Amino acid sequence: MTATPDGLNMAVLNSFRPARHDLASIRTRIAAHLEDNDGYVAFSGGKDSLVVLHLALSVEPNVPVVFFDSGAEFPETYEFVQQIAQEWKLNFQVYAAKPSLLEILASDGGWQHGSRAGDHSPSAPLQDALIAEPSRRAHTDHGPGEMWGVRADESAKGTGRWSLYYSNLALEIERSCRSCCATKAEQRRAHGGSIARADKTRAYGPVWDWTRDDVWAYIARRELPANPIYDKMRGLGVSEANLRVSHLVDGHFLEQGRATWLRRGWPTLFEEIADVLPRIREYV
Repeated sequence: MTATPDGLNMAVLNSFRPARHDLASIRTRIAAHLEDNDGYVAFSGGKDSLVVLHLALSVEPNVPVVFFDSGAEFPETYEFVQQIAQEWKLNFQVYAAKPSLLEILASDGGWQHGSRAGDHSPSAPLQDALIAEPSRRAHTDHGPGEMWGVRADESAKGTGRWSLYYSNLALEIERSCRSCCATKAEQRRAHGGSIARADKTRAYGPVWDWTRDDVWAYIARRELPANPIYDKMRGLGVSEANLRVSHLVDGHFLEQGRATWLRRGWPTLFEEIADVLPRIREYV
């Protein structure tokens, strides 16, 4: 990690941060999840999935590890994921989106000048093409279990990733806790990061209730390598809150400056994308 404007080394500071979580208990949960559910660890190249991967490997060194490739990841992410796969000798497999993210967006005429919102629809729903379909292939190959680095506090209360852990998706697990938990809040905490899906797959997020600082502290204390994109994006002025490994084009962040960061940090890639999606220039 880089230094702050004051010259303080954030990696050193984070290494002194006391651990808030019982890692022995988390490893026990990981072992139980792997015992009950054959499956895989999803590794995106981001800080959260790096910590989950490191924890999982401490329990099962040969656990299958998968990378879901949208076809539009940052170059640093592709390089980092391959680096970790080789250096850590991972049981590693890539699942590419078919069609790719850019192919889907290009098929949506809304990215062309003169189009109006709602006039067009993409050739494939993004959620299905980028997540659901590759996940189905990975589950077919490895089993119904999944470990991921999704954290509840990455979204505002009641939305997005928060809802994955604090919504009806966890109801089945909550029901199993009713005999020992007095309140609904206690029931939700009791699920411990596990989600039972309607398709019978089971996801477990070992860092589900960690903060961003918890994650960086774990990485710093163990001197784990981090995706170099973090330092590059910091250098572009990206705030810690928006510092996420994601796709080159991410609709959730275009209006928060992501297109501007892309143009400044990766100008050649930006021009290539703008040739396909001309309206991206409207966000810089």
